[in-house]
Amino acid sequence: MAQWGAIFSIIAALGGAALLSSVHKIDEGHTGVYYRGGALLTTTSGPGFHLMLPFITSYKSVQTTLQTDEVKNVPCGTSGGVMIYFDRIEVVNFLIPSAVYDIVRNFTADYDKALIFNKVHHELNQFCSVHSLQEVYIGLFDQIDENLKLTLQEDLTSMAPGLIIQAVRVTKPNIPESIRRNYELMESEKTKLLISQQTQKVVEKEAETERIKAVIEAEKVAQVAEIKFEQKVMEKETERKISGIEDGAFLARQRAKADAEFYTAQRTAEANKLKLTPEYLQLMKYKAIAANSKIYFGNDIPHMFVDTGAAGTSIKASTAVDMVGVAGGGGEESCTFPRNLTESQNINRYRKPEKM
Repeated sequence: MAQWGAIFSIIAALGGAALLSSVHKIDEGHTGVYYRGGALLTTTSGPGFHLMLPFITSYKSVQTTLQTDEVKNVPCGTSGGVMIYFDRIEVVNFLIPSAVYDIVRNFTADYDKALIFNKVHHELNQFCSVHSLQEVYIGLFDQIDENLKLTLQEDLTSMAPGLIIQAVRVTKPNIPESIRRNYELMESEKTKLLISQQTQKVVEKEAETERIKAVIEAEKVAQVAEIKFEQKVMEKETERKISGIEDGAFLARQRAKADAEFYTAQRTAEANKLKLTPEYLQLMKYKAIAANSKIYFGNDIPHMFVDTGAAGTSIKASTAVDMVGVAGGGGEESCTFPRNLTESQNINRYRKPEKM
Protein backbone atom coordinates (compact mmCIF):
# COMPACT_ATOMS: atom_id res chain seq x y z
CA MET A 1 0.00 0.00 0.00
CA ALA A 2 2.81 2.33 0.87
CA GLN A 3 4.47 1.63 -2.47
CA TRP A 4 1.32 2.52 -4.38
CA GLY A 5 1.11 5.83 -2.49
CA ALA A 6 4.69 6.68 -3.32
CA ILE A 7 4.14 5.87 -6.99
CA PHE A 8 1.00 7.97 -7.06
CA SER A 9 2.83 10.85 -5.47
CA ILE A 10 5.61 10.66 -8.04
CA ILE A 11 3.10 10.55 -10.89
CA ALA A 12 1.25 13.53 -9.43
CA ALA A 13 4.47 15.48 -9.08
CA LEU A 14 5.50 14.70 -12.64
CA GLY A 15 2.02 15.64 -13.90
CA GLY A 16 2.13 18.93 -12.00
CA ALA A 17 5.58 19.73 -13.35
CA ALA A 18 4.47 18.86 -16.86
CA LEU A 19 1.41 21.01 -16.48
CA LEU A 20 3.41 23.92 -15.15
CA SER A 21 5.93 23.65 -17.98
CA SER A 22 3.23 23.44 -20.61
CA VAL A 23 1.32 26.52 -19.45
CA HIS A 24 3.00 29.85 -20.33
CA LYS A 25 2.02 33.55 -20.63
CA ILE A 26 2.71 36.01 -23.45
CA ASP A 27 2.61 39.69 -22.34
CA GLU A 28 0.78 42.42 -24.18
CA GLY A 29 2.89 43.96 -26.97
CA HIS A 30 4.78 40.72 -27.52
CA THR A 31 4.49 37.71 -29.86
CA GLY A 32 5.46 34.16 -28.84
CA VAL A 33 7.61 31.93 -31.06
CA TYR A 34 8.12 28.23 -30.34
CA TYR A 35 11.08 25.83 -30.66
CA ARG A 36 10.89 22.02 -30.58
CA GLY A 37 14.14 20.23 -30.44
CA GLY A 38 15.88 23.49 -31.45
CA ALA A 39 13.77 23.93 -34.59
CA LEU A 40 11.60 26.97 -34.99
CA LEU A 41 7.95 26.12 -35.30
CA THR A 42 5.70 28.01 -37.66
CA THR A 43 3.17 28.58 -34.90
CA THR A 44 3.15 31.96 -33.16
CA SER A 45 0.91 33.19 -30.36
CA GLY A 46 -0.42 36.50 -29.17
CA PRO A 47 -0.79 37.89 -25.64
CA GLY A 48 -2.36 35.62 -22.98
CA PHE A 49 -1.96 32.06 -21.53
CA HIS A 50 -1.05 29.22 -23.87
CA LEU A 51 -0.23 25.47 -23.71
CA MET A 52 2.70 23.63 -25.25
CA LEU A 53 4.23 20.21 -25.02
CA PRO A 54 6.19 20.10 -21.80
CA PHE A 55 9.92 19.49 -21.73
CA ILE A 56 10.35 19.26 -25.50
CA THR A 57 8.85 22.58 -26.62
CA SER A 58 10.18 25.98 -25.56
CA TYR A 59 9.12 29.55 -26.41
CA LYS A 60 10.50 33.05 -26.59
CA SER A 61 8.58 36.32 -26.29
CA VAL A 62 9.46 38.86 -28.99
CA GLN A 63 8.54 42.52 -28.36
CA THR A 64 6.50 44.13 -31.13
CA THR A 65 5.91 47.53 -29.54
CA LEU A 66 8.13 50.59 -29.70
CA GLN A 67 11.52 49.92 -28.09
CA THR A 68 14.86 51.68 -27.78
CA ASP A 69 18.11 49.89 -28.40
CA GLU A 70 21.22 51.57 -26.97
CA VAL A 71 24.52 51.07 -28.78
CA LYS A 72 27.33 52.15 -26.47
CA ASN A 73 30.97 53.11 -26.94
CA VAL A 74 31.08 53.05 -30.73
CA PRO A 75 34.58 53.75 -32.12
CA CYS A 76 34.88 55.81 -35.28
CA GLY A 77 37.93 56.81 -37.32
CA THR A 78 37.79 60.07 -39.28
CA SER A 79 39.34 60.66 -42.71
CA GLY A 80 42.24 62.44 -40.99
CA GLY A 81 43.08 59.37 -38.88
CA VAL A 82 41.73 60.67 -35.55
CA MET A 83 39.91 58.04 -33.48
CA ILE A 84 36.82 59.26 -31.68
CA TYR A 85 34.18 57.43 -29.64
CA PHE A 86 30.43 57.85 -29.43
CA ASP A 87 29.31 57.09 -25.88
CA ARG A 88 25.74 56.20 -26.74
CA ILE A 89 23.59 55.89 -29.84
CA GLU A 90 19.90 55.25 -29.34
CA VAL A 91 17.83 53.56 -32.05
CA VAL A 92 14.07 53.69 -31.58
CA ASN A 93 12.36 50.87 -33.54
CA PHE A 94 9.39 48.51 -33.58
CA LEU A 95 8.59 45.14 -35.20
CA ILE A 96 5.40 44.40 -37.07
CA PRO A 97 3.73 41.25 -35.52
CA SER A 98 3.18 39.62 -38.94
CA ALA A 99 6.91 39.81 -39.67
CA VAL A 100 8.03 38.21 -36.40
CA TYR A 101 8.31 34.67 -37.76
CA ASP A 102 10.40 35.56 -40.81
CA ILE A 103 12.76 37.86 -38.91
CA VAL A 104 13.26 35.34 -36.06
CA ARG A 105 13.83 32.55 -38.58
CA ASN A 106 16.46 34.61 -40.47
CA PHE A 107 18.09 36.52 -37.62
CA THR A 108 16.98 34.59 -34.45
CA ALA A 109 14.98 36.11 -31.60
CA ASP A 110 17.93 38.44 -30.88
CA TYR A 111 17.53 40.04 -34.29
CA ASP A 112 18.39 43.53 -33.02
CA LYS A 113 22.01 42.50 -32.44
CA ALA A 114 22.55 41.69 -36.09
CA LEU A 115 20.19 44.22 -37.66
CA ILE A 116 20.69 47.23 -35.39
CA PHE A 117 23.79 47.04 -33.22
CA ASN A 118 26.13 45.71 -35.90
CA LYS A 119 24.61 47.92 -38.59
CA VAL A 120 25.04 51.04 -36.43
CA HIS A 121 28.76 50.29 -36.03
CA HIS A 122 29.15 49.69 -39.73
CA GLU A 123 27.21 52.73 -40.98
CA LEU A 124 28.75 55.12 -38.46
CA ASN A 125 32.28 54.07 -39.45
CA GLN A 126 31.33 54.48 -43.09
CA PHE A 127 30.21 58.03 -42.35
CA CYS A 128 33.31 58.96 -40.32
CA SER A 129 35.75 57.51 -42.84
CA VAL A 130 34.74 60.01 -45.53
CA HIS A 131 34.55 63.10 -43.29
CA SER A 132 37.10 65.06 -41.31
CA LEU A 133 37.08 65.57 -37.57
CA GLN A 134 35.81 69.14 -38.04
CA GLU A 135 32.85 67.85 -40.04
CA VAL A 136 32.02 64.96 -37.71
CA TYR A 137 32.44 66.90 -34.49
CA ILE A 138 30.95 70.24 -35.58
CA GLY A 139 30.11 70.80 -39.23
CA LEU A 140 27.95 67.74 -40.01
CA PHE A 141 27.15 66.54 -36.52
CA ASP A 142 23.53 67.59 -36.82
CA GLN A 143 23.15 65.33 -39.86
CA ILE A 144 24.55 62.12 -38.37
CA ASP A 145 21.31 60.96 -36.73
CA GLU A 146 19.21 61.54 -39.84
CA ASN A 147 21.85 59.93 -42.04
CA LEU A 148 21.96 56.84 -39.80
CA LYS A 149 18.17 56.58 -39.73
CA LEU A 150 17.84 56.68 -43.51
CA THR A 151 20.74 54.27 -44.10
CA LEU A 152 19.50 51.72 -41.54
CA GLN A 153 15.94 51.85 -42.83
CA GLU A 154 17.09 51.41 -46.41
CA ASP A 155 19.04 48.26 -45.51
CA LEU A 156 16.29 46.86 -43.25
CA THR A 157 13.66 47.32 -45.94
CA SER A 158 15.56 44.89 -48.15
CA MET A 159 16.95 42.58 -45.46
CA ALA A 160 14.21 42.45 -42.83
CA PRO A 161 10.90 43.87 -44.01
CA GLY A 162 8.66 44.68 -41.06
CA LEU A 163 11.37 46.18 -38.82
CA ILE A 164 10.81 49.96 -38.72
CA ILE A 165 13.33 52.54 -37.52
CA GLN A 166 11.47 55.36 -35.83
CA ALA A 167 14.34 57.64 -34.80
CA VAL A 168 18.09 57.75 -34.09
CA ARG A 169 19.72 59.85 -31.38
CA VAL A 170 23.48 60.38 -31.36
CA THR A 171 25.46 61.87 -28.47
CA LYS A 172 28.45 64.12 -28.91
CA PRO A 173 31.59 62.03 -29.59
CA ASN A 174 34.61 61.99 -27.33
CA ILE A 175 37.73 63.37 -28.98
CA PRO A 176 41.37 63.55 -27.77
CA GLU A 177 41.90 66.03 -24.95
CA SER A 178 44.40 68.19 -26.83
CA ILE A 179 42.06 68.53 -29.80
CA ARG A 180 39.14 69.19 -27.49
CA ARG A 181 41.00 72.08 -25.83
CA ASN A 182 41.75 73.55 -29.27
CA TYR A 183 38.10 73.28 -30.19
CA GLU A 184 37.12 74.90 -26.91
CA LEU A 185 39.57 77.73 -27.57
CA MET A 186 38.23 78.04 -31.11
CA GLU A 187 34.67 78.12 -29.81
CA SER A 188 35.69 80.76 -27.29
CA GLU A 189 37.18 82.92 -30.03
CA LYS A 190 34.17 82.29 -32.21
CA THR A 191 31.95 83.32 -29.34
CA LYS A 192 33.93 86.52 -28.93
CA LEU A 193 33.63 87.13 -32.67
CA LEU A 194 29.90 86.55 -32.52
CA ILE A 195 29.64 88.90 -29.55
CA SER A 196 31.59 91.60 -31.41
CA GLN A 197 29.43 91.05 -34.49
CA GLN A 198 26.28 91.30 -32.44
CA THR A 199 27.63 94.42 -30.73
CA GLN A 200 28.39 95.90 -34.15
CA LYS A 201 24.88 95.03 -35.31
CA VAL A 202 23.45 96.68 -32.20
CA VAL A 203 25.50 99.82 -32.85
CA GLU A 204 24.45 99.78 -36.51
CA LYS A 205 20.82 99.34 -35.51
CA GLU A 206 21.07 102.20 -33.04
CA ALA A 207 22.69 104.41 -35.71
CA GLU A 208 20.02 103.34 -38.18
CA THR A 209 17.35 104.13 -35.63
CA GLU A 210 18.83 107.58 -35.03
CA ARG A 211 19.06 108.16 -38.78
CA ILE A 212 15.44 107.12 -39.25
CA LYS A 213 14.40 109.39 -36.38
CA ALA A 214 16.34 112.29 -37.95
CA VAL A 215 14.78 111.60 -41.34
CA ILE A 216 11.33 111.47 -39.80
CA GLU A 217 11.96 114.72 -37.92
CA ALA A 218 13.29 116.39 -41.09
CA GLU A 219 10.29 115.15 -43.06
CA LYS A 220 8.00 116.48 -40.36
CA VAL A 221 9.67 119.89 -40.45
CA ALA A 222 9.55 119.90 -44.25
CA GLN A 223 5.89 118.95 -44.24
CA VAL A 224 5.09 121.66 -41.69
CA ALA A 225 7.02 124.22 -43.75
CA GLU A 226 5.25 123.07 -46.90
CA ILE A 227 1.87 123.37 -45.18
CA LYS A 228 2.73 126.86 -43.92
CA PHE A 229 3.97 127.84 -47.39
CA GLU A 230 0.78 126.55 -48.98
CA GLN A 231 -1.21 128.42 -46.33
CA LYS A 232 0.62 131.66 -47.13
CA VAL A 233 0.15 131.07 -50.85
CA MET A 234 -3.55 130.51 -50.27
CA GLU A 235 -3.74 133.65 -48.15
CA LYS A 236 -1.99 135.70 -50.84
CA GLU A 237 -4.18 134.14 -53.48
CA THR A 238 -7.26 135.00 -51.43
CA GLU A 239 -5.98 138.55 -50.92
CA ARG A 240 -5.30 138.81 -54.66
CA LYS A 241 -8.81 137.63 -55.48
CA ILE A 242 -10.31 140.02 -52.91
CA SER A 243 -8.19 142.88 -54.31
CA GLY A 244 -9.27 141.92 -57.81
CA ILE A 245 -12.90 141.93 -56.74
CA GLU A 246 -12.45 145.31 -55.00
CA ASP A 247 -10.59 146.73 -58.01
CA GLY A 248 -13.31 145.43 -60.30
CA ALA A 249 -16.00 146.97 -58.10
CA PHE A 250 -14.08 150.29 -57.92
CA LEU A 251 -13.52 150.25 -61.68
CA ALA A 252 -17.19 149.52 -62.23
CA ARG A 253 -18.14 152.39 -59.94
CA GLN A 254 -15.70 154.76 -61.66
CA ARG A 255 -16.89 153.62 -65.07
CA ALA A 256 -20.48 154.10 -64.01
CA LYS A 257 -19.60 157.53 -62.58
CA ALA A 258 -17.70 158.50 -65.72
CA ASP A 259 -20.56 157.23 -67.88
CA ALA A 260 -22.99 159.24 -65.76
CA GLU A 261 -20.83 162.38 -66.01
CA PHE A 262 -20.35 161.81 -69.71
CA TYR A 263 -24.07 161.32 -70.14
CA THR A 264 -24.75 164.45 -68.06
CA ALA A 265 -22.23 166.49 -70.02
CA GLN A 266 -23.59 165.12 -73.28
CA ARG A 267 -27.13 165.90 -72.35
CA THR A 268 -26.08 169.34 -71.08
CA ALA A 269 -24.22 169.99 -74.31
CA GLU A 270 -27.24 168.88 -76.30
CA ALA A 271 -29.47 171.13 -74.18
CA ASN A 272 -27.07 174.07 -74.62
CA LYS A 273 -26.96 173.37 -78.32
CA LEU A 274 -30.71 173.61 -78.42
CA LYS A 275 -30.49 176.94 -76.53
CA LEU A 276 -28.13 178.52 -79.04
CA THR A 277 -30.82 180.56 -80.78
CA PRO A 278 -30.33 184.22 -81.77
CA GLU A 279 -32.92 185.36 -79.28
CA TYR A 280 -31.33 183.39 -76.39
CA LEU A 281 -27.84 184.62 -77.25
CA GLN A 282 -29.15 188.20 -77.41
CA LEU A 283 -30.78 187.75 -74.01
CA MET A 284 -27.58 186.35 -72.45
CA LYS A 285 -25.59 189.22 -73.90
CA TYR A 286 -27.91 191.73 -72.33
CA LYS A 287 -27.69 189.92 -68.99
CA ALA A 288 -23.90 189.97 -69.14
CA ILE A 289 -23.87 193.68 -69.91
CA ALA A 290 -26.28 194.40 -67.13
CA ALA A 291 -24.26 192.36 -64.61
CA ASN A 292 -20.75 193.55 -65.42
CA SER A 293 -21.03 197.15 -66.82
CA LYS A 294 -22.12 200.57 -65.65
CA ILE A 295 -23.37 203.13 -68.13
CA TYR A 296 -22.79 206.84 -67.67
CA PHE A 297 -25.10 209.30 -69.39
CA GLY A 298 -26.09 213.07 -69.24
CA ASN A 299 -27.86 215.94 -70.99
CA ASP A 300 -24.93 216.81 -73.18
CA ILE A 301 -24.40 213.28 -74.47
CA PRO A 302 -27.05 212.69 -76.99
CA HIS A 303 -25.70 209.24 -77.86
CA MET A 304 -23.34 206.72 -76.31
CA PHE A 305 -21.84 203.43 -77.32
CA VAL A 306 -21.12 200.51 -75.04
CA ASP A 307 -18.10 198.37 -75.92
CA THR A 308 -19.12 194.74 -75.70
CA GLY A 309 -15.58 193.40 -75.93
CA ALA A 310 -15.26 190.11 -77.81
CA ALA A 311 -18.54 190.58 -79.66
CA GLY A 312 -17.31 193.84 -81.25
CA THR A 313 -20.81 195.31 -81.52
CA SER A 314 -22.39 198.47 -80.05
CA ILE A 315 -25.75 199.52 -78.86
CA LYS A 316 -27.32 202.93 -78.63
CA ALA A 317 -27.30 204.80 -75.36
CA SER A 318 -31.00 205.07 -75.16
CA THR A 319 -31.40 201.31 -75.30
CA ALA A 320 -28.58 200.80 -72.79
CA VAL A 321 -30.13 203.36 -70.47
CA ASP A 322 -33.33 201.42 -70.53
CA MET A 323 -31.44 198.16 -69.72
CA VAL A 324 -29.53 199.80 -66.88
CA GLY A 325 -32.67 201.30 -65.51
CA VAL A 326 -34.26 197.90 -65.47
CA ALA A 327 -31.22 196.14 -63.99
CA GLY A 328 -30.18 198.91 -61.53
CA GLY A 329 -33.57 199.62 -60.14
CA GLY A 330 -34.03 203.11 -61.76
CA GLY A 331 -31.13 204.90 -60.10
CA GLU A 332 -29.45 207.59 -62.15
CA GLU A 333 -25.95 208.97 -62.22
CA SER A 334 -24.52 211.87 -64.34
CA CYS A 335 -21.14 212.24 -65.87
CA THR A 336 -19.46 214.42 -68.49
CA PHE A 337 -17.40 212.99 -71.31
CA PRO A 338 -14.56 215.06 -72.78
CA ARG A 339 -15.34 216.45 -76.16
CA ASN A 340 -12.04 215.50 -77.76
CA LEU A 341 -12.67 211.70 -77.16
CA THR A 342 -14.84 209.45 -79.15
CA GLU A 343 -17.93 208.02 -77.62
CA SER A 344 -16.35 204.60 -77.35
CA GLN A 345 -13.25 205.95 -75.58
CA ASN A 346 -15.38 207.97 -73.15
CA ILE A 347 -17.37 204.87 -72.27
CA ASN A 348 -14.25 202.78 -71.68
CA ARG A 349 -12.73 205.53 -69.60
CA TYR A 350 -15.54 205.80 -67.15
CA ARG A 351 -16.56 202.11 -67.14
CA LYS A 352 -16.21 200.47 -63.77
CA PRO A 353 -13.68 197.63 -63.92
CA GLU A 354 -15.15 194.09 -63.66
CA LYS A 355 -14.48 192.20 -60.49
CA MET A 356 -12.11 189.26 -60.93
